Amino acid sequence: MAPSKISNILWSTLFLIITFTANAEYSSIQPIPAAHRISEFLPKLDGKKVALVVNQTSMVQNTHLVDTLMKLGVNITVIFAPEHGFRGMADAGEHISDSHDHSSGKPVLSLYGKKKKPSRDDLHGADLILFDIQDVGVRFYTYLSTLHYIMEAGAELNVPVMVLDRPNPNGHYIDGPVLDMAFTSFVGMHPVPVVYGMTIGEYAKMINGEGWLKGGQTCQLTVMTCASYEHNTFYAPPIKPSPNLPDIRAILLYPSTCFFEGTTLSLGRGTEKQFQLIGHPALKSVFSFTPQPNEGSKEPPQKGVTCYGLDLSSLSLDEIRSMKKLNLAYLIDFYKQMKLVNQPFFLETNFIDKLAGTDQLRKQLTNGTPEADIRTSWKKGLEAFAGVRQKYLLYP
Repeated sequence: MAPSKISNILWSTLFLIITFTANAEYSSIQPIPAAHRISEFLPKLDGKKVALVVNQTSMVQNTHLVDTLMKLGVNITVIFAPEHGFRGMADAGEHISDSHDHSSGKPVLSLYGKKKKPSRDDLHGADLILFDIQDVGVRFYTYLSTLHYIMEAGAELNVPVMVLDRPNPNGHYIDGPVLDMAFTSFVGMHPVPVVYGMTIGEYAKMINGEGWLKGGQTCQLTVMTCASYEHNTFYAPPIKPSPNLPDIRAILLYPSTCFFEGTTLSLGRGTEKQFQLIGHPALKSVFSFTPQPNEGSKEPPQKGVTCYGLDLSSLSLDEIRSMKKLNLAYLIDFYKQMKLVNQPFFLETNFIDKLAGTDQLRKQLTNGTPEADIRTSWKKGLEAFAGVRQKYLLYP
């Protein structure tokens, strides 16, 4: 790109920066994701061949980042797609194949199919990897693992990584068991609690700083920051970050209700209130719902069967946010209900251990450990993590 073209672009992007507003309801001053601050990062792309790691949340106002950068003359070599795909339509856990983006004409290579990490051939000719994906601040959300492998590839192949940071809607607290590395998986790769209270840019700095990449190596990392953001700032992503997180209430409940993915119960997949409904056919309740195949859930748990249980969709956002902790009552209460009707609660795979990052939570539920004692068992790990976290924070 010629310098004069960059200058014109920088001036033109001031309009985007001034007029940007998010869909939050708490404050007239809204956080501005780094992707919207084009004048801050565009000069760093000048003359470079750029590989993008993006999905449907990678938007600049109403235009995808891919299209935005193409119009600005940035040389894009390849697009990498994480879980749920480039357009965010695939089921959780669904194998994603390589494809082609008809809008930009660029190849789209899957990082949630045959491989999780870009190869040397995938990054051939790239001078920079640009990562821009909306996170929700929960350890078992797999975009963190994709970030890890992107950084690892960058370190191994000497390709710098730039993260365009985005606000964390669950960035106002930390809670939950810290992952035991004996239970590491793609839904939990690092020794952090379930809710870690960091933006994805801060988290990238922690991956580098703590030596979590293979062999303790580090990548050349640049984090472009958000504006008007603090960790207590309310932020409702304007685009759903994955098919089964339809709104901000689901995102706020997700840290507490996702544990039910490791049980025989439905948590609303196959409805319009995913992660806000909990139920099972064997239970008794005045509230019922029937999961059916829909976008992002072709085979939902308890498909076509009426489930009885709990509807959390009427909870106020204030009520959920003000707790600043995981709500263990749902898990404890439904474990007891399932025991009363003599029905299995945990999946035979013990997938809940991977979600919790330890087998202790499952054993505590089985043993009837009081909630206060469960929380006490997390205290030492949370205190240690808080000290680690502090070193990498970019925002108050």
